[in-house]
Amino acid sequence: MSLLLRTHYRLAYDSIHQNRTRSFLTCLGIAIGVAAIVLILSLTGSIQKIISYQVTNTGSDLIVIRPSSEKDTTENILETLTSSNQYLKSNLSLEDITTISKIADVKSVSEIAKSELTVSADRIDDNGKAYTSTINSASVIATNPAFIDIQKLTLSSGTFLTNKNQPNTAVVGHDLSLRLFGTTEPVGKTLTLLGQKFIVIGILAEADDQLNFMNINFNNSIFVKADYLSTLENNLQIQQINVLANSKNDLSKLSTEISEKLRETKNDDTNFSIAYGDQISHPASGMLMIVSGMLTLVASISLIVGGIGVMNIMLVSVAERTHEIGIRKAVGATSGNILLQFLFEALILSSLGGLGGLVLGYILAFLLSVVTSFAPYIDINIIGITLTTSVTVGLIFGIYPALKAARKNPIDSLRYSR
Repeated sequence: MSLLLRTHYRLAYDSIHQNRTRSFLTCLGIAIGVAAIVLILSLTGSIQKIISYQVTNTGSDLIVIRPSSEKDTTENILETLTSSNQYLKSNLSLEDITTISKIADVKSVSEIAKSELTVSADRIDDNGKAYTSTINSASVIATNPAFIDIQKLTLSSGTFLTNKNQPNTAVVGHDLSLRLFGTTEPVGKTLTLLGQKFIVIGILAEADDQLNFMNINFNNSIFVKADYLSTLENNLQIQQINVLANSKNDLSKLSTEISEKLRETKNDDTNFSIAYGDQISHPASGMLMIVSGMLTLVASISLIVGGIGVMNIMLVSVAERTHEIGIRKAVGATSGNILLQFLFEALILSSLGGLGGLVLGYILAFLLSVVTSFAPYIDINIIGITLTTSVTVGLIFGIYPALKAARKNPIDSLRYSR
């Protein structure tokens, strides 16, 4: 058996070596498809790792309350992907903050109400001329003073929202400060939001990771007091409530107590979900998996095209080596031997393409990490999936040419000449 495999390998090597350019282009077709899949899986793994790290770094004593519905989880994720505001029917309210804060084991609690609003500010251009800088769709986060401690955020200058300062105060993210004011030191300046003036009292330090389980880009957000914004914006929707527990040991018990208290105040309305630990990142991870699956499906098209290229080249190879097939059958080779010979060659081509695609995919992932914060995610499962996929493609698209070669009549094959 080993001698037969060595013979098949030698014949495949000779055929590939004799047609190096053709074989390279065939392998390249497979490699491009595999590289695209590797890049997507690496990027997905990197984002999931960032989100998991953020959940862990935020603390194991965090409980998150979100609006929910009786709909299927997958349907909710699809709504999130296709809707600009998936919380129009949130039943969480500012009164819930007061209810939760009265529970004994709760250390602090903060709400998150995210809106996309127009914000403007007066600034001076390089020529000393005054003009109004406007951002039409700025991310405005309505919350309370406890938010910065719960999320462990830091300021580059100024202070965060406090109960002592005026209600119309705002804290601006690093990048949005540059876009709106042209500087990262706008403390004391004013911005206009919903027709009201807000005084900038602080600037968040630049965040390295722009992705998080809360779907907030801290660098491009404005933070204001929720109780004040609720007087300006009708039907303010609270999208999340973050609860910091006194102890991480009784999160399950505390979650149950929070759920019971909220049900009491909401007349048994259970249209909310409570998560802690690894459960916190599940909505973001679920959405990420759907997006990753869609992109992988698109990338698989190029892999199918590469497989068709393998089939095409193998059919050409079978036609060119018809006389050789006749000679081999004449000296005793069975149809099974011929089948394995050409199938072996197709598997080698696809495997070489898979290895090349794996290397190319991670090279692209490393290049992407230079311009983004997504470090390449190297995992044995990704390597196994891509190599198995490339071998499977070779098997599927190589079986027809191999069968065609195996079924050739030896007498007709011997008469064949190019």
